[in-house]
Amino acid sequence: MFRNLTLILIASTAVGACTMAPDYKRPSLPVAQTWSTPTTEPTGSVTAADLDWHQVLVDPRLQGVVDLALKQNRDLRVAVLNIEKARAQYGIQRANLFPGINGTLSETRSHTPAATSQTGSALDVEAYSATIGFTAYELDLFGRVRSLNAQALQAFLGQQETARSVRVSLIAETANAWLTLAADQERLALAKNTLATREDSLRLVQQQVDGGVGSVLDLRNAQTLAETARSDVATYTAQVAQDLNALVLLTGGDVPADLLPSGNLASANILADLPAGLPSDVLARRPDVLAAEHSLQGANANIGAARAAFFPRIALTGSTGSASGDLDGLFKGGTKAWSFTPSITLPIFAGGANVAGLKSAKADRDIAVATYEKTVQTAFREVSDALSTRQTVTDSVAAQERLVTAATDSQRLSKQRADAGLDSALTLLDSQRTLYSAQQGLITARLARATNLVTLYKTLGGGAPAA
Repeated sequence: MFRNLTLILIASTAVGACTMAPDYKRPSLPVAQTWSTPTTEPTGSVTAADLDWHQVLVDPRLQGVVDLALKQNRDLRVAVLNIEKARAQYGIQRANLFPGINGTLSETRSHTPAATSQTGSALDVEAYSATIGFTAYELDLFGRVRSLNAQALQAFLGQQETARSVRVSLIAETANAWLTLAADQERLALAKNTLATREDSLRLVQQQVDGGVGSVLDLRNAQTLAETARSDVATYTAQVAQDLNALVLLTGGDVPADLLPSGNLASANILADLPAGLPSDVLARRPDVLAAEHSLQGANANIGAARAAFFPRIALTGSTGSASGDLDGLFKGGTKAWSFTPSITLPIFAGGANVAGLKSAKADRDIAVATYEKTVQTAFREVSDALSTRQTVTDSVAAQERLVTAATDSQRLSKQRADAGLDSALTLLDSQRTLYSAQQGLITARLARATNLVTLYKTLGGGAPAA
C-alpha cells in the first residue's frame, strides 16, 4: 500500500510541474541607450561594476575602515539576517511541494456501560495502532503551490540583491565619511595656521596704531580677520569630532588611530577614472534594479496561484500500518491496516473572492512593472548626475589650484609693498582674506572630486559580491 501511495505522489509531482503563471518578459528599459554625458569607454568588457571596491579605494587606511564597517555595521547585519529569514521562508513554502510523512503510535481505551450498550452488557474496548502516512497532501495539478513556491524564491533572491545594495551603499557612505573627515581635518589645520598668521598681523597693526602710524580702520579689519579665523577653528574642531562620530557609527565601533586620515585630500589614493559602460549593461546589473525585477517576477508568479484558485483542489490523506486489540499483538500477522482518503474541492461560489484575487494579483504585477521602470529611471539619473559632475569637477580643482597660486603670490607682493610703505595694511589684509578663501575652496573642490568617484562607483552598481 505504501509503495502505491509513493507512486501516486511521484506521478502527481510530475503532473504539477507546470503553472498557470503568464510567461515572464523583462520590461524594456525606459531610458536612453547612451548616457547624457560622454564617458570613457571600458577596456574590453570591464566596467566599474566589475571592479571590486579594493581596486577603487586603494588607500590602506581607508580600506581598513571599510573592512571594519563590513564586519560590524548593524544595518548590514540586519540585511544579512533578512536574507536568512527569506531563505527560511522559501524553505517553508517549498516544503509544501512534498507530503509531510508522519509516524503515529496510538492507544485507545473506552468503556460503555450496560445501560447504553447494544448488547445490554458493559463493554470495554482496548485498541492499539502504529501507522505511517500523510494528511491532506495537495496534488498540485494546476500549479498553485508551485506558483507560491516561485514567489517565495523570488522574494529570497530579491532580498539577496537588497543586501548587496546595502553593502555597496555602506562602502560608499563609509568612504565618503572618511574623506569628509580628512577634508575637515585639513580645514581645521588651515584655520589654525591662518589664525596664527592673522594674530601676527593684528599685533603688527596694533603696534603701528600705538606708534601713531597706523589707522584704527586697519586695526578693526585685522581684528575681524583674526576673530573670523578663531571662529573657524572652533567650528572645524566641532565638525571633526562629529565626522569621527559618524565614522564610528558606520564602522560599528571605535576606529583605530592608525586608520584615520592623515595628510591632505591631494594624497588620497582613489582610482582616477571609472569606465561606465552602456546603460543597458550597467542598469540591469545594479542590485536595486535586480531586486525590483525579482519583485516583479514574484508578482508574476502570484498570478499563477490566483488563476489556479478557479480550479479544483485535490488532496490526499493516506496511512498504512497495523492495529491490534492488545499491545503484544500489534505487529503480529493479520494486523495490517491501511486507509486512503482522496478529496476534491471544487469552487462553486466564493462571492467573487477568486475573481477579486486574480485582479489584485494582476494589479500587483502592474505595480511591480511601474516600480521596476521607476527604479531604472532613478538609477539612470543617478549615474548621469555622477558622470556630469565628473566632467566638471577636475576643471574645478584645476581652477582652484590656479586661484590659490595667484592668491599666494598676491599676498606675497602685498606684504612686500606694505613692508616698503607703498601700500596700506588694508591691502595686505584683503590679500590674506582672498588666499584663505581660495584655500578653503580648493579643499572643497578636492573633496567633491574624491566623493564623486566614490558616488560614481556606487551608482554604477559596485563590484562588491553579495553578502
